[in-house]
This record gives sequence, structure tokens and C-alpha cells, in this order.
Amino acid sequence: MTGLAFLIPIALGMGLLGLVAFFWSMKDGQYDDMDGAANRILIDEEDEA
Repeated sequence: MTGLAFLIPIALGMGLLGLVAFFWSMKDGQYDDMDGAANRILIDEEDEA
């Protein structure tokens, strides 16, 4: 029973940390251009040397 007294707050803290990291990445603009990287891989740009 005392193990749960330590594990439950740790689990809640890790969940809160993950939620904060997700909202930080949303604010930082990580998910703004979802199609750009997917389309960029299809463009064939050869180096002209």
C-alpha cells in the first residue's frame, strides 16, 4: 500500500510533464506545417554542379 503512495504522485507528475511538453510544442509552432515535410520528400532536387 505504501508503494502506491509513491507511484501515484510520480505517475501524475509524469503525465503533467508530458502535457506541459505537448502544449509547449504547440506554442512553439512544431505542428504548424504538417504537409510541408510530406511534400518536400517527393520533390526531386538534384545538385547542379
